[in-house]
Amino acid sequence: MSDTIADMLTRLRNAAAAKHKTVDVKNSNICQGIARVLKEEGYIADFAILDDGTKQGLIRITIRYTPTGEQVVREIKRISKPGCRVYRSVKEFPRVIQGLGICVLSTSRGVLSDRQAKAQNIGGELLATIS
Repeated sequence: MSDTIADMLTRLRNAAAAKHKTVDVKNSNICQGIARVLKEEGYIADFAILDDGTKQGLIRITIRYTPTGEQVVREIKRISKPGCRVYRSVKEFPRVIQGLGICVLSTSRGVLSDRQAKAQNIGGELLATIS
């Protein structure tokens, strides 16, 4: 597997659509950062690092739903891909659903949401948009 970020986002999208409570994804520093941002922004309930006996390990993500049972994550879109990287400055961040969604960025200070990156005035690689 060459794109662990796309695999993580696809697994999360599919598990939410199938109404699963948790989903396991491969562990990496960037996937941990994305899971942390999603938890801080309220798109997932929680995540935990699991040791499955392999060197890499797993991240178990607990998916969040509304009280009526609808999924909180409506759309996840991968922007920067291994074959075509997309970098943006602070002034060029896209507005996802008129500011209701978030962008996930990889910056020199780690994985941040667009709100956190604007507060710190740093740009970076635009990994995904989530609404």
